[in-house]
Amino acid sequence: MTNSPTVIVMIGLPARGKTYMSKKLTRYLNWIGVPTKVFNLGVYRREAVKSYKSYDFFRHDNKEAMHIRKQCALVALQDVKAYLSEEGGQIAVFDATNTTRERREMILNFAMDNSYKVFFVESVCDDPDVIATNIMDVKVSSPDYPERNRERVMEDFLKRIECYKVTYQPMDPDEHDKDRSFIQVIDVGRRFLVNRVQDYIQSRIVYYLMNIHVHSHSIYLCRHGESNHNVEGRIGGDSELSERGKEFAVALQGFVEEHHLSDLKVWTSQLRRTIQTAEELGVPYEQWKILNEIDAGVCEEMTYKVIEETYPEEFAMRDLDKYFYRYPGGESYQDLVQRLEPVIMELERQGNVLVICHQAVMRCLLAYFLDKSADDLPYLKCPLHTVLKLTPVAYGCEVEMFDLKVEAVNTHKDRPLVKGRQGGAQTTFYRRNSFTPLSSQDQVKRPRMYSVGHPPQTWRPVAPTLPSMQFSEASEVPELMASKSGQCCTMLCFAIKRKCELFNDSLCTV
Repeated sequence: MTNSPTVIVMIGLPARGKTYMSKKLTRYLNWIGVPTKVFNLGVYRREAVKSYKSYDFFRHDNKEAMHIRKQCALVALQDVKAYLSEEGGQIAVFDATNTTRERREMILNFAMDNSYKVFFVESVCDDPDVIATNIMDVKVSSPDYPERNRERVMEDFLKRIECYKVTYQPMDPDEHDKDRSFIQVIDVGRRFLVNRVQDYIQSRIVYYLMNIHVHSHSIYLCRHGESNHNVEGRIGGDSELSERGKEFAVALQGFVEEHHLSDLKVWTSQLRRTIQTAEELGVPYEQWKILNEIDAGVCEEMTYKVIEETYPEEFAMRDLDKYFYRYPGGESYQDLVQRLEPVIMELERQGNVLVICHQAVMRCLLAYFLDKSADDLPYLKCPLHTVLKLTPVAYGCEVEMFDLKVEAVNTHKDRPLVKGRQGGAQTTFYRRNSFTPLSSQDQVKRPRMYSVGHPPQTWRPVAPTLPSMQFSEASEVPELMASKSGQCCTMLCFAIKRKCELFNDSLCTV
């Protein structure tokens, strides 16, 4: 079952944040590239019973209702099976109370019959304030209560909770459930109990759930001020701010003061244009290397026109699949998402934060909070000199946009009209990985911290030399540089092969 799909089974009384965790966890897993979908049993129940009347429906001695609820669970599990076995899904989140061992055994038997793994997530909370807040924030707007009467909703829902309490059997890590894989989230993340985590996916789930915190905060995202490279139409590099970029830095300082963001944490990349933007704020800020712009490899500091002329095949490949396309010697958006995962974790844990970053980085962060697909992510609009305020709410994120009224160039590149996207003939390109040769002759990647007008010291690859190595043939280096496929690809491997005969060709080729 190493590569088997996983069913995440939520457990807990109503108003314990199960749906909140389900939606956030699904958003996170999809963002890191794991196809995930939520199956909320409340949706199935509302489809079966068009009109909700009262908490009586959830009484354990209401046989008709209990039959309906079980049938809804069986229908939902069949949809889970279709998603995982036929539609390419990897994780299904079964969002329901699942408070009895009988119901959990039914799910376990279903998973065993289909060779699925099961991981339980139980939310345990007895804090009356937290429960009341959840009811008011979420349940008042539920389709079960179209009248939106707060007092009536609170009274009915508390009675509904009491109905579940009669038969609730929590996970038992000491006896009955000691061999199950699960995490208990206690009192909205104040404590955790983790039992038998068995694979990478389960460890990612635990890692994420232990880092999300339910608290009121806002995240501010903006790009650096306009740079000289922006004006010239160049991508990447480490150029300084233009005059208008400096004006934006001043305007950003005014924005922070106007909104009274005295407790604001400020993060930048390690590139000059973000640092210069933050310097004007006059507050402490942290530099994160992982917030650096996407690495364009051999295309760093080129304009799109030059890239199209110099590397036409690369230019076409990127238009066909911008999310997965990796610049030769550089990164893809997929690589960038993986790099930015620690930033997401910290943003979930922190209070108010202003992230001054770059276009591709901002797109990746925005895609996480707005639950955008990999196909849409590379085309999200993140204009210069604009601040986005993201405020997490019950099941999503509110977005406010602030244009600071400082003119700037437009660096957005619209989604291209590719024939393959509209049913026409589509050219097939081979998607390279990190180890395949470049299509161009220039296979030397320039140092990352480089900018036109600020050339680095003369740089060329130097082969490492072991003390015991002696080179007697003066022609070995030219031979190496002219080597073809099947010969050694580095001077070190060349010397080892020639002198020590430790490696064969298959270990020394790319």
